[in-house]
Amino acid sequence: MAFKLAEKGLNLVLVGRNISKLDQVSREILSENPNTQMKKLVVDFSRNVVAGVREMELAIKGLEIGVLINNVGVTYPEAMYFHEVEEKVWMNLVNVNLRGTTLVTRAVIQGMIKRRKGAIVSIGSAASVVVPSHPLYAIYAATKAYIDQMSRSLYVEYKRYGIDIQCQVPLYVSTKMTENVAGIKRASMFIPSAEDYAEAAVKCIGYEIRCSPYWAHAVQWFFASLLPDFVLDSWRYSVGIRRRSSLRKSA
Repeated sequence: MAFKLAEKGLNLVLVGRNISKLDQVSREILSENPNTQMKKLVVDFSRNVVAGVREMELAIKGLEIGVLINNVGVTYPEAMYFHEVEEKVWMNLVNVNLRGTTLVTRAVIQGMIKRRKGAIVSIGSAASVVVPSHPLYAIYAATKAYIDQMSRSLYVEYKRYGIDIQCQVPLYVSTKMTENVAGIKRASMFIPSAEDYAEAAVKCIGYEIRCSPYWAHAVQWFFASLLPDFVLDSWRYSVGIRRRSSLRKSA
């Protein structure tokens, strides 16, 4: 989404845990948008999230952050039953998906309140909204439900300050995480590339409280809403079991 925001003329603060990837992204953005001003911050939310956010606060002090995109997120290394998930794995999900998003939002929103304008977009998941359950990825789905509910509640709290708060609910997007979770290796009509999703996502900022920006995802969401929960539960469980078996055979 950083590329699309740069195309709109916004300056950027890029936050990530890998400096080489940040350097690569910044070079690519500047090659197409040479007037974009950028800061790069290396923060690993899976380690010391509080210290990382404090460092970020110092780095952005004095900057007017107009749009915040909360796109940080991790999941399980493979499909797993709840009792199999080691503490270090689910604590990583809590630190990155919950604490990271919450602390970054809190750090940025105070400036938006003073200016009485801004937009905060958090990337949720169909795992917590479109389907009634996400078996074998239960804790991941729960962290995304947190993001959804926090976004909806903050929208009500802060709309009087002119701050648009939105939770975007993508289904599958062709990324490394999706390849790991669902074995999807390439984009298709119903599974957009990261670039196609980002283009749709940026266009939706400032509109609905909760949305699924990519048109094919919205279509799938509509048809999923017509099915009874037990059908979707059985389908998601079978997908998880198949993926679990596939990963273990290839290990």
